[in-house]
Amino acid sequence: MTETTGTPDEGVADDVSPPTDAPAETFPEAEAFAAPVHGGDIVKRHRLSTRLWHWTNALALFVMLLSGLMIFNAHPRLYWGQYGANFDTAWFEIGSHGNEGFAKLGALQVKTTGLLGAWPDVHGVIQHRAFPYWLTIPSTYSLAHARLWHLAFAWILAIGLIGYLIISLVNRHVQRDLAPTREEIAPSHIWRDIKDHARLRFPTGAAAARYNILQKLSYGAVLFVFLPLIVLTGLTMSPQMDSGWSFLLDIFGGRQSARSIHFIVAWLLVGFFFVHVAMVVLAGPFNEVRSMITGRYRLPQEKGAQP
Repeated sequence: MTETTGTPDEGVADDVSPPTDAPAETFPEAEAFAAPVHGGDIVKRHRLSTRLWHWTNALALFVMLLSGLMIFNAHPRLYWGQYGANFDTAWFEIGSHGNEGFAKLGALQVKTTGLLGAWPDVHGVIQHRAFPYWLTIPSTYSLAHARLWHLAFAWILAIGLIGYLIISLVNRHVQRDLAPTREEIAPSHIWRDIKDHARLRFPTGAAAARYNILQKLSYGAVLFVFLPLIVLTGLTMSPQMDSGWSFLLDIFGGRQSARSIHFIVAWLLVGFFFVHVAMVVLAGPFNEVRSMITGRYRLPQEKGAQP
């Protein structure tokens, strides 16, 4: 198969015309290929900066999530407003009554014995903490060590995010590959894409080399909403940052509100991760993972095409 070098994440000259035998919607105005590409061809799909940030970000979020769960174990309740203490009303709580664990959301309470609130350790002894040892860093209770892990990787996340955004704006990856076109944001187009994904009808041929509208919207939400919120709410929970950047408390409605938002966004990112992994598996894990390691991607064959 041929190898094409002018795919969306690599960039090509503006005056290069799209292949004449490809449908117009396959090549938006900001995207073009140096030569016609077809299903089965190997193309360059991801820049080095994208690949490095992807794996660094994945590691940072993994460590921050598990260390964050240990930090949550120190006070497994969430509040709205400026303050929050043991006798204030929590909107979310994980706890136990005797040896029975529970998770409580508002007035709704669910038994979680054995998983959350009350669970057996490696020796079979019932422990009374929100999240079990196999879901936390470190696995033994230590708020101090959890904070060290969390803050160390928070720096990696924040610096990596800022660096990636700067690079992506300079090389026009954001403008060219992530910004939806006018046709893509039409409700009919979005609904068609949703139906295609629900039926596991993924793009093939040259269309598979660029992001579809659902990818653009979800990646854009992660890049410009969820990750900045994680960083900013994390800063708001720091007393030292509050003394210098007190406006953060006003933006998020207090330290406890920032903690709640931090927790919610963290689980939204977990949800994104599971959907992302499911799509990778359904679309072909070897090809998808290889493209995020080497940058090279084999375009899926068009329906009815000869292999």
